[in-house]
Amino acid sequence: MHFNYDVLVIGGGHAGCEAACASANMGAKTCLVTMDMNKIAQMSCNPAIGGIAKGQIVREIDALGGQMGLVTDATSIQFRMLNVGKGPAVWSPRAQCDRGKFIWEWRKHLDETENLDIWQDQADELLVESKTHVRAIGVRTIWGAEIYANCVIVTAGTFLNGLMHIGRKMVPGGRIAEPAVPHFTESITRHGIVSARMKTGTPVRIDKRSVHFEDLEIQPGENRPYQFSYMNKNGALKQLPCWTVNTNTEVHEILRSGLTDSPLYNGQIQSIGPRYCPSIETKLVTFPERDKHPLFLEPEGEDTNEMYLNGFSSSLPMDVQIEALKKMPAFRDIKVYRPGYAIEYDFFDPTQLSHSLESKIIENLFMAGQVNGTTGYEEAGGQGTLAGINAALKAGCTSESTFEPFILHRDEAYIGVLIDDLVTKGVDEPYRMFTSRAEYRILLRQDDADARLTEKAYELGLVKRDRYDWWMEKKQAIEEIETFCQDFAIKPKLINSALEALGTTPLQFGCKLVDLVNRPQLNLANLSDIIPQLKEVINRPNNRQEEIAEAAEIRMKYKGYIERERVVAEKMHRLENIKIKGHFNYEELQGLSTECRQKLMKIQPETLAQASRIPGVSPSDINVMLVLMGR
Repeated sequence: MHFNYDVLVIGGGHAGCEAACASANMGAKTCLVTMDMNKIAQMSCNPAIGGIAKGQIVREIDALGGQMGLVTDATSIQFRMLNVGKGPAVWSPRAQCDRGKFIWEWRKHLDETENLDIWQDQADELLVESKTHVRAIGVRTIWGAEIYANCVIVTAGTFLNGLMHIGRKMVPGGRIAEPAVPHFTESITRHGIVSARMKTGTPVRIDKRSVHFEDLEIQPGENRPYQFSYMNKNGALKQLPCWTVNTNTEVHEILRSGLTDSPLYNGQIQSIGPRYCPSIETKLVTFPERDKHPLFLEPEGEDTNEMYLNGFSSSLPMDVQIEALKKMPAFRDIKVYRPGYAIEYDFFDPTQLSHSLESKIIENLFMAGQVNGTTGYEEAGGQGTLAGINAALKAGCTSESTFEPFILHRDEAYIGVLIDDLVTKGVDEPYRMFTSRAEYRILLRQDDADARLTEKAYELGLVKRDRYDWWMEKKQAIEEIETFCQDFAIKPKLINSALEALGTTPLQFGCKLVDLVNRPQLNLANLSDIIPQLKEVINRPNNRQEEIAEAAEIRMKYKGYIERERVVAEKMHRLENIKIKGHFNYEELQGLSTECRQKLMKIQPETLAQASRIPGVSPSDINVMLVLMGR
């Protein structure tokens, strides 16, 4: 055993696991410190991966060589593609997973990763060196182990001074039945980093043997074999249905009777919870006019009776939760494994980080996940991947070399949008990703994450040759379909009867096949049924014909929109190229508004484009700086 590493990762959640794998796969000698090796990548809340915009992040993690997509595919018990009734820019994959098997699949991936050690312990103090400036050099654990590293990544989730609430009862803990980490925050904040408190929660867990399923509406998964990972060749687990039900006025009446004992409304909890995943009591207060709210009963696994009631997150007293549930016919004989609870925890203001996720105050200290004020496994995994990459890059720097961080821009990945929002705007509530947060979402589709990121990851050494070769094969297949459609001529007399049968206008003159593909009623699937040459091109030997055809079709149908958005993104890149950090003393720039000067002094943006995205910095402020840069 030795306790000297290139990269040290604190916390074995979704951010920590991705960070450790990314760092180790890039060749950095890495150690992952976790409190419980049997709860690696625990799904603390819903055992589901993906969803609106989150599914795109998982695809991006996979394209960068991460593990979340592979683990999800291997343990999925229901898969759905959300938003398919809208344009492909917002299609979002989502999978319900087997909670227990998800953990063990992650353990398998970690155990098979070279350059990676796991140490079961609890971090107690950040070790720093402060000769010329403060620099992280390792951690001391509660058992007295001192582990040293060139770079330290903190991914502690909800464990830092975690405090759980059920009614007026309060118990220290980072998760139900797991201890809190009491001193680690203070070992960081004493060096000038600012922390604050946030709150999140989780719903009741139900014994399915007590549920009257005849009173629920079934919600089956999709038969089409969707997958998260571009590299997955294995099938998922047995696919199981989910179920939906609505609350009613009787339920609401009982819940309201418990509000005086709710930690959210009696002053017990002061911190802010997630706006987009509110507790059931918050829904009642925010929407008093509504007489029902939808709930989703979802399985926790293939071989367990435990079920998750999505939409019923609560910290009300346990007797109030159970009594309210019994007022729904499906739950009249309900038995629960445990009630819902809320948890408060420490996080660090993310504006104290650079885009590499390295602290601006403590050198070689990186942060990822909920400690940066985010919520969600996917947001954590995306940050962990980038933190792991950049920590490995920095750990490999010598005294003569300069650290060049790997940064994803807003037009390159949802992960880039996420990190830019965090370090530029900060957070006043747990941050959750949505497609609406991305101004270039037509460029950031779930189908093209490998096109955007795999070659970048290969250049870093993060993606291995087999994945790179598969992407190049797929890229060539997509281009062959596009070229064929652009070149293949269609004559009216050969296709008009089929077009009328498909509900679209017959041709007056000949055209290229791509013109037909662009019609809303037509697609490569129904056109290949009437054009044998197209079917032959689509069905050329490879193991993912449907995925390739879908990618080619989207590129053709949305070519004009994609090109227009790319032009807008390239204009913004010109501002990204104007470096302003270190060029101005903002306090002395009287041409800027007072709010602008204060925000710029706090954030210290790297580029003019980043400055333009800071709340409180107006277009006229940007023009002032452009003029000064010209001088």
